[in-house]
Amino acid sequence: MRIDIITVLPELLRSPLDESIIKRARAKGVIEINIINLRDFSTDRHRSVDDYPFGGGAGMVMMIEPVYNCITQLSAQRKYDEVIYTSPDGTPFSQRIANELSMKKNIIILAGHYKGVDQRIRDHLVTMEISIGDYVLSGGELPAAVITDAIVRLLPGAISDSESALSDSFQDNLIAPPVYTRPAEFMGWKVPEILIGGNTPEIEKWRFEQSLRSTEQKRPDLLKGES
Repeated sequence: MRIDIITVLPELLRSPLDESIIKRARAKGVIEINIINLRDFSTDRHRSVDDYPFGGGAGMVMMIEPVYNCITQLSAQRKYDEVIYTSPDGTPFSQRIANELSMKKNIIILAGHYKGVDQRIRDHLVTMEISIGDYVLSGGELPAAVITDAIVRLLPGAISDSESALSDSFQDNLIAPPVYTRPAEFMGWKVPEILIGGNTPEIEKWRFEQSLRSTEQKRPDLLKGES
């Protein structure tokens, strides 16, 4: 799989995308991630990629030309399954979307910045808009990293224990059950006896019941299909 991230702040993405699971997945060839500096596609001698909005108003807008030049140049080299734009008003990101994207071959993520990108890019080149929450960040780089991380950990070979990702919270619209490790007792706090007994069917039943209970208490919307 290949993910190309277009950004005006490439250095902001290098560290989170070169550590832990993503680093190992890149080293094994499970995923190819390219961080592309939008300023390299500017025709301005100052490498500007933003300008004032038509009609006035506060803030700056990502210019159409460098974004268009970048996406069309990339698209001339390969076919992309999705061109994603990170925006506060996009579709809320979810495990379901991460699962769907993990099945794709080539993805572009355009990290929004300033007051956003020229609407014509969204109208004609973007195929999916994603938000990671109802709040505004300084730019779309961190959302791009979040989306990438959620996708990569689902790819075969990215995690040594392939079943681990399948048992994460939200995979089946349930919150994951509580987990424990050694020692079995600490400061008088004990691990539930059922987890120590070794009865696998009963343990799985207990875990499902705990997941259901936690979901009912913390995220009842998941059970109603609202998220």
